[in-house]
Amino acid sequence: MSAGVAATLLATVLAAVDPSMVLPLQGGLGGVGDLVFGVLLWVLEQWYWLMDWVYYVTGLEMLNPRYRFMHRAVLVGLCVGVMAPLIGTFLVHRQLALIGDALAHTGFAGVAVGLFLNAVIDLGVSPYLTAVVVAMIAALCIELISEATDAYNDVSMAIVLSTGFALGTTLISLNAGGLAVGVNQFLFGNLSTVSPQSAAILLVLFAVIVGTVAVTRNQLLYVTFDETAAAVSGISVNWYNRVMVMLTAMVVVGAMQIMGVILVAAMLVVPVAGATQVSRSFSESLVISVVLAELAVLLGIAAAYYGGVTAGGVIVLFAVGIYVCAVAIGKVQSARGERTTPDMGSIDADGADVGPGAE
Repeated sequence: MSAGVAATLLATVLAAVDPSMVLPLQGGLGGVGDLVFGVLLWVLEQWYWLMDWVYYVTGLEMLNPRYRFMHRAVLVGLCVGVMAPLIGTFLVHRQLALIGDALAHTGFAGVAVGLFLNAVIDLGVSPYLTAVVVAMIAALCIELISEATDAYNDVSMAIVLSTGFALGTTLISLNAGGLAVGVNQFLFGNLSTVSPQSAAILLVLFAVIVGTVAVTRNQLLYVTFDETAAAVSGISVNWYNRVMVMLTAMVVVGAMQIMGVILVAAMLVVPVAGATQVSRSFSESLVISVVLAELAVLLGIAAAYYGGVTAGGVIVLFAVGIYVCAVAIGKVQSARGERTTPDMGSIDADGADVGPGAE
């Protein structure tokens, strides 16, 4: 449905330019979208099969084949456990930990836009798609405000955060009866509302984020630790800054399904903060942060299912508990002389190829 809506909107715009392009373009985009969505649904079916097998081996009730929503929630959680620390590791070492909060609030505005359009004109688009679009626009605005006004990043983040939340609350108030109920699941997260369509969108975001980081890792690493040297070496610092904030927007929207707007930023920061206490290099910090995030997500989803509580809050509590344990382990290692506990921005960059030839 979302692919068809996107094709229709784009075709409508181009109709004013060249009407002869409308039908071929709409049919082509719709066909590609249906093909991609079909492949993603096939991937989900294979995931269901794997979860069924795990259920029969372990007997875990939350993986019962009757509870497909839990299978999708586990898949989304595992993807978030990779995406969030993958991007969060760069953000924390660039002292941009709070950008997740700003983009989460603009993601909320995107959800409100989607719900509003569906309620008013019956557009039929997923609120997660509108959240992706609005959050990415907001991410670019954060960078553009900083570049155009020479303001510090926290100033531009505060402006975008306030604007996004104001837009969201205004749209909700325009149609309070229909939107107030629907928006709660996005504010606090809900395991049972992870639909096949939402899971498919998350898989696309996951592939884009992991693929982009894999291709641009050296450039992002260089810009993270020394923007001045990166600029001198010919790397477009502004471009890679924009890439990073747009990837952050994708992570925030992806994690919103189970974490909710209010708590989504925690997964960008807390596992990474814990990893910095016990790691000695950037790559080691990245790997450990993913492990800690996955542990928090799986424990949190299980506790939410068996305890009947909100998943987002429990996941964050587990993440904070793991962070406290990591701090204690780091202190013990330091006391034994095994290592020196680093500051948040002092992790070694692995000696990676981040020089002029990295671009």
